Amino acid sequence: MKITDHIKKSNGKTLFSFEIIPPKKGKNIQELYNNIDPLMEFNPPFIDVTTSREEYVYIEKEGLLDRKLTRMRPGTVGICAAIKHKYNVDTVPHVLCGGFTKEETEYLLVDCHYLGIDNVMALRGDAMSHQKYFEASNGGHKYAKDLVTQIQNLNCGKYLHDVMEATNKADFCIGVAGYPEKHLEAPSLQTDLKRLKEKVAAGADYVVTQMFFDNQKYFEFVEAAKKMGIHIPIIPGIKPIAVQRHLQLLPQVFRIDLPETLIHSVESCKTSKEVRQVGIEWAIQQSRELLAAGVPVLHYYSMGKSDNIQAIAKELF
Repeated sequence: MKITDHIKKSNGKTLFSFEIIPPKKGKNIQELYNNIDPLMEFNPPFIDVTTSREEYVYIEKEGLLDRKLTRMRPGTVGICAAIKHKYNVDTVPHVLCGGFTKEETEYLLVDCHYLGIDNVMALRGDAMSHQKYFEASNGGHKYAKDLVTQIQNLNCGKYLHDVMEATNKADFCIGVAGYPEKHLEAPSLQTDLKRLKEKVAAGADYVVTQMFFDNQKYFEFVEAAKKMGIHIPIIPGIKPIAVQRHLQLLPQVFRIDLPETLIHSVESCKTSKEVRQVGIEWAIQQSRELLAAGVPVLHYYSMGKSDNIQAIAKELF
């Protein structure tokens, strides 16, 4: 079922969903199941499965530069299919511009359609660690709106190079990212909203926001989006603080602000357990306000561990 249909079917009730990160290659999928199992009691209608492009480091070898693969994750589509089969829940694979050609993207989408996966999250992706700015792969998309266009074309039975006859069209529900505090590369929030509107015009059906820790920024973002003519569901993304270094890491990586009250609470903690509890309590507080505002879904970034998400959901669902 499409995410938008799940939202309509809920009749205004806020849904619970979460996002998982696949383990690195070589690990068993049971580790993933162990983190999903405790969250299934809250009846998530869908689970997002992230992906990341391969990463390389360049090393000097006999006077020449050679590259060594340092990171690779299992195939997102296969993991989505496994989760869908085991839990009878919809899954949302993240599809990236970075690291993929348009042809490889088409193969991935054809596989998703074949496996009955109805939803995809279209993202540009991040620059590789050795790049200052994002660079499109040779033969790949540079912007998420172009990826959305390719997916929408497939929904209309239009394949690359017109090499296939469209006897069975795809019908993907397309999610895209939104940034309440603007994308780190955008010169202004207004410019970033224009880019979001372009993704909607290309065929996006719903938005999931980047994490934020001040609900007012989400509310203002939704209102600004409406004024811009964006009227698709905007799902808030929530990540509980889990370790003290998140105070430096999250603002550095995502260019977001943390409220002074939250900073003070984390800095006052004497143990990692106390930090984790502060993160849980802050996310519960955030979630209650968002629930009261009638958001369509509360979407949690689990980042590989689910005990804190479970503790939050127990208070809300």
